[in-house]
Amino acid sequence: MKQFALLLSAVFLLGVSTSAQVVSQNISSSNYALGGADTNSAANLLAANPFSGPPNPPSLASATSSDASGGSAAAPPQDVYGVRPVYAFEGYLGYTFMRFYEVPSTTLNLNGFDYSIIYFPKSWLGAEGEFTAAFGSQAGYPAKFLLGLGGVRVRTIPFQHNVEVWAHALVGATHFVPQTAYGGQGAFAYELGIGADINLRNPRYAIRAGVDMVGSLYFKTYQLSPKISAGFVYRF
Repeated sequence: MKQFALLLSAVFLLGVSTSAQVVSQNISSSNYALGGADTNSAANLLAANPFSGPPNPPSLASATSSDASGGSAAAPPQDVYGVRPVYAFEGYLGYTFMRFYEVPSTTLNLNGFDYSIIYFPKSWLGAEGEFTAAFGSQAGYPAKFLLGLGGVRVRTIPFQHNVEVWAHALVGATHFVPQTAYGGQGAFAYELGIGADINLRNPRYAIRAGVDMVGSLYFKTYQLSPKISAGFVYRF
């Protein structure tokens, strides 16, 4: 009976020991399956490229790319507005009216035309040549007043405003027909005047109006004769 009790105790202890070993092996296997495989995979990735960091989440990368492309597309174009060409030459042709104070007892109203060519070496300063031909009558005879001048012209900065203001001072000579008893037909002359150009939509064209005082030295005296003119400007 005593021997049977000892044998039964030995069998019980052997069963308990075997069960404990099986549980221990199952727990070790579970731990390896849950954590060991992932750890080894991460270790293998780092071993393959030790300098690479964890990749960005796809959503963050796509958002960054979208923002970058959107920012470049929204950038405004670098354009320049309000720039107009400035031409070095101006040609003018227009109508002119002149009241010629020939002598104190004789005054003539003359109508005609004038034209000029101007070269601007600077935007505000130019060299000008002008010719005027005005016609009328005196004592039943045709009268003609010719005027050729040259000088300088100053103006405001072109195209800064729709209206360009200018002034000029010219000197030259004049010729008057018919021959009179007062003296010769030619004399020294000069002209001082101011005016304005109204710029049109096309920068080559403008409308000009001007007022001048024409001085001449006929008949051993002097004449101061007002002149007004209006016409068209062509720039080139």
